[in-house]
Amino acid sequence: MRKIFIRFLTGIMYFWGSLWYDKKYLQGKNFNRDSLSGGWKWILKYWFGQKILRYNANVRFPVPRTVQFSNPDNIEFDPDDMRSMQNMGCYFQAINAKLKLGKGIKIAPNCGFITTNHDFQNLDQSAQGKEIIIGNNCWIGMNSVILPGVKLANHIIVGAGSVVTKSFEEENIMIAGNPAKKIKSIAEEL
Repeated sequence: MRKIFIRFLTGIMYFWGSLWYDKKYLQGKNFNRDSLSGGWKWILKYWFGQKILRYNANVRFPVPRTVQFSNPDNIEFDPDDMRSMQNMGCYFQAINAKLKLGKGIKIAPNCGFITTNHDFQNLDQSAQGKEIIIGNNCWIGMNSVILPGVKLANHIIVGAGSVVTKSFEEENIMIAGNPAKKIKSIAEEL
């Protein structure tokens, strides 16, 4: 009986959520129809702030008002990784360029993803953007900033407080610092 009730309740929440959000984000492990998983709770917690009070109103998936999105249409990520988009203080800019986040990414609070800077000749305008690509199974530590044009290979750990100014093509490494540099290789655990 409980299982039937939960399926009924999640069905109602799916219908409600699909009125406000893009259906492609209302699927996967965060929106399990057999349990009251995190995604359903995000809809209940955030829809009023997003759709009525207009905080992050242009974002097509449930997010808190403590996260900032400049151009959510330029952000690509797997819906299973939506939990990383819930961390307070994060800034997903994606202006004038794409922000591509790989599958299995983990993003800590207060991280920034910056695809463009101000034009140094005219600070009222943005410079041309450069795409940011983060590989699969990367972990971006708290207070880290990823700058325009950065590409990170798969399974890279970015230490807390790092400023990543250049790309890292080698997989299975830890980077940290300002500017970030390779700290060590990470042995894959089987």
